Amino acid sequence: MSVRTIVHVDMDAFYASIEQLDFQEYRNRPVVVGADPQRGKGRGVVSAANYEARAYGIHSAMPISTAYRLCPSAVFVRPRMWRYMEVSEQVMRVLSEFSPVIEQVSIDEAFLDCTGTLNLIGPPPVLGRQIKERIREETSLLASVGIATNKSVAKIASDLQKPDGLVICPPGEETIFLSELPLRSLWGAGKKTVERLQELGYTKIGDVARCSSEKLVKEFGKVGLHLWGLANGIDEREVSTHWDRKSISEETTFEKDIDSDPYIEDVLFKIADSLSRKMRSEGLKGRTIILKIRLQGFQTFTRSRTLDCTVDDTDTIRTVSTALYRGFNRKGKRVRLIGIGLSKLEAETDDKMSQLELFGTPLKRADFEGSGRGRDTRRADRILDEMQRLYGRKVTRAAFLSRPTDGEEQA
Repeated sequence: MSVRTIVHVDMDAFYASIEQLDFQEYRNRPVVVGADPQRGKGRGVVSAANYEARAYGIHSAMPISTAYRLCPSAVFVRPRMWRYMEVSEQVMRVLSEFSPVIEQVSIDEAFLDCTGTLNLIGPPPVLGRQIKERIREETSLLASVGIATNKSVAKIASDLQKPDGLVICPPGEETIFLSELPLRSLWGAGKKTVERLQELGYTKIGDVARCSSEKLVKEFGKVGLHLWGLANGIDEREVSTHWDRKSISEETTFEKDIDSDPYIEDVLFKIADSLSRKMRSEGLKGRTIILKIRLQGFQTFTRSRTLDCTVDDTDTIRTVSTALYRGFNRKGKRVRLIGIGLSKLEAETDDKMSQLELFGTPLKRADFEGSGRGRDTRRADRILDEMQRLYGRKVTRAAFLSRPTDGEEQA
């Protein structure tokens, strides 16, 4: 069996780097992508931070108010997903020049199997440099690259010398390469697993590699054998050209807790419109619609409904999510966050047209009030998509949001 050459490419501080690329006044400054910090009183979280911001301790998923307190002089910007997706497509086109076997695992990272193209391009150091140079030529952005004989080690390698890194693990040296790295570097080991390993006395990946597989199986079950293999640099997983995305979602965190049902339902309309547009741009349809609601006090609930067909149109997503919201008893508590997600995703096919009549569970007449059920909403969605493509994002769906009561405002 021939030795594989697996490459992991990870863009450096992708969202924030694009903001710095597009706005020169952001250069050499801490940039935080996420919610509006509202001078330290904002709600929501950090989506991304560049390396200048990370120097202050700011990281993704951190409350935006904490990020502001750590560095109030940082540039805080809202995410522009359409722009990030645009650049992501550029990056993936570049990667296709180096191998036809590409597995995109997120908007800013991918695996390549270059086993069959290595002789055409050059040895791993040459391959890695060329990939980085072509990405920079095409996008003006930096990428970190890891090269190894399998996905796990390549993924770990790409993270070791960020930003602008190139790390190569020679064949046969996987166990040695990993041995002195901290447990948190072990790809596939989550936070709770790492904490449990530390409780057992392990501090480095090499500690796990030297442990007997039987002991790990006794402690973690089948996962223990998988961890032992990864710690020893063993990973037989193939680079898959089919990225099976599990779900897609959007949510809004309010600046103040909201008690107005009409206003919340209007916000659901906006989310449904934005989410469905994203799904169509990615060629995705979903079968299960999920409502996420977080109340004052941070209690979080989800409600879902699975349909008999896949959907991607605004009207269906809005109608079902609104019905789920109306069926939820928040017991007088105000709403802090509202969101919509879709799961059981499938790639779009032309022969399936989603209709509300195909739902397995009939909805009540009240569920459809104001939904415009009789219109060919999917055709209207497509027309709006095309108008936005031609004339830009300034073309939007007509919608009049209810005003929040008692000083409530939307984030």
